[in-house]
Amino acid sequence: MHFTKMQGAGNDYVYVDCTKEALADPSAVARKVSDRHFGIGSDGLILILPSEKADFEMAMYNADGSRGAMCGNGIRCVGKYVYDHALTEKTEITVDTLSGVKALTLYPENGQVSRVRVDMGVPSFAPEAVPVLVSEGIAEAVEIPARFGGRDCRMTCVSMGNPHAVFFTEEDVRGLDLEEIGPPIERDPVFPDRVNAEFVNVIDRKTLRMRVWERGSGETLACGTGACASAAAAVRTGRTERKVTLQLLGGDLEIEWAEDGHLFMTGEAVEVFEGEIDV
Repeated sequence: MHFTKMQGAGNDYVYVDCTKEALADPSAVARKVSDRHFGIGSDGLILILPSEKADFEMAMYNADGSRGAMCGNGIRCVGKYVYDHALTEKTEITVDTLSGVKALTLYPENGQVSRVRVDMGVPSFAPEAVPVLVSEGIAEAVEIPARFGGRDCRMTCVSMGNPHAVFFTEEDVRGLDLEEIGPPIERDPVFPDRVNAEFVNVIDRKTLRMRVWERGSGETLACGTGACASAAAAVRTGRTERKVTLQLLGGDLEIEWAEDGHLFMTGEAVEVFEGEIDV
């Protein structure tokens, strides 16, 4: 199998151009290539496929082989791949995902894409959209009380086409033990489809610092949908302006929640290396 290793803000995936070759068992391949000791090493596997609904389709698999609905950092790299590898000449493209068709704006420099802007759609705080099980009568899962691992807290749950639980904290997120905190939240029965958990410091009205525990992958250096969910939660709870910078372990992302309800994410897309592996 020919592959390309790519990353956006340190969120790294193995990409396979399935306009040219097919994979019989993507889940098994994802588990193999994601292993950082016995495989290539990545947060998962992303397939680039032809599409009848959009310019391309993205199929994303987590490191544990489970299928993911959407990946913001991953889709930026899809945009870079298809342009840099001459699958398209357009700088405005659409990509079909399990959470709908996303519109991308590509920014080439010297013939190669360096940054990508993605229309991530409209966030939803409705409990059934996330999904999250809450008390009857709660229309939005905003600042609802919760208890995980013996800790009392408040969380804001957001659907970005995939489920997120955002926790704002005064404690510096850089010192949190996510290996201890993350798993019980991800798999708590209150989240029927499991959840991505974001832990966020408000630096100022235009800046957030975030760490993330991703369902199926554990802690990653960045999560695009998680950054969008955190920004939406911050705006919804009055903590920030509508345009913010998210400081992640792997780099910064720019998030803007437009007045029409759509969230836009802008960030880097980087090709690391190419190779072949026997799967």
